[in-house]
Amino acid sequence: MIKQNFKYKIALIGYRLSGGGSEKVMAALSIFFDKIGIDVYNIIILDEVSYPYAGKLVNLGLLKDNKNGFVDKYKRLIALRNCLNANDFDYIIDFRFRIKPIQELIVSRLIYNTKTIFTVHSFLIDHYMPNNSLLARFMYNHCYANVAIVEEMKELIERKHNLKNVVTISNPVNLEEVNEKCTESIEIEFDYIIAIGQYESPIKQFDKLILSYANSSLPHKNIHLIILGKGNKIPLESIAEASGISEYVHFLEYQNNPFKYISKAKFLVLTSKNEGFANVLLEALACETPVIAFDCPCGPSVIIKDKKNGILVENQNLQKLTEAMNLLESDESLYLHCKQNALESIKPFLLNTIGQQWLELMKMEDILSTTKLEL
Repeated sequence: MIKQNFKYKIALIGYRLSGGGSEKVMAALSIFFDKIGIDVYNIIILDEVSYPYAGKLVNLGLLKDNKNGFVDKYKRLIALRNCLNANDFDYIIDFRFRIKPIQELIVSRLIYNTKTIFTVHSFLIDHYMPNNSLLARFMYNHCYANVAIVEEMKELIERKHNLKNVVTISNPVNLEEVNEKCTESIEIEFDYIIAIGQYESPIKQFDKLILSYANSSLPHKNIHLIILGKGNKIPLESIAEASGISEYVHFLEYQNNPFKYISKAKFLVLTSKNEGFANVLLEALACETPVIAFDCPCGPSVIIKDKKNGILVENQNLQKLTEAMNLLESDESLYLHCKQNALESIKPFLLNTIGQQWLELMKMEDILSTTKLEL
């Protein structure tokens, strides 16, 4: 796609460009916006960058000291205000967790100085909006839009806080990045399934995954389990050892390029208690790797078409999870069917498609018509 000389300037604001799903969405959208000629500023609060991005980087994390006290936070807040005041941004899009009501009241009402879009990336909406609905409406009913990533999340926000400006735009997957990275070689000589997330996160429920895997036929068929992530893995190692499968369960730490592992797995398993959107399911399907997931709130049911690109398991039913792993491993016809449908199933979530939905939200008709022609 050829860049055009458009007048638009957008500030994308997040805590970092590393580690999490919302940060990955921010990075991907920066690439889309930059590619079509929008002037993009990536403003981050912490000095952590590992995702590929495009546009200018404003790294407020470089102002952070080891104490991270009031003076340090105030200094970064003033730097943020000065950056926004120095640039005539058409839109601000906020991807941060927003769990401190007083701080966020100041940011939303006094710091942000143009049309602002706040994103919500978790079914646990209190991570993004105050629990008090009166305060939530005061902070977020005045803004240009609030973007939820699935319809179920939008309905929850509207029901709880009675906001009138909530829209749904799903997370994108950057297929170009996946294709570029998934072919890298790895030094693993056994068959395996894979899961990804922070080891100690109670939401990811890797303890339940290990137990269900132990009860499946997979260890007996020499199909291992690899978990990519970071954190304290000792409790999970203990569960694997107690289950007699420690030699089959491998913890490979956080990987800058998970795609080279996902693409070579037989399938990916997600056992979360809840999700925002479950980007990892999209990424696995982009690697043409089938998926298994609990039908948890919210996200998996939007992505997984049961028995077509993977298996959607009754929420929190460990026996059904074990049965799903056994089925996808043993039924070659079903497995190949899911694998063949994987890539086609994510077309609605490709970066160019989701990017155009953002252009429609921001009413950028001139640039939208041009990008549609080029695509």
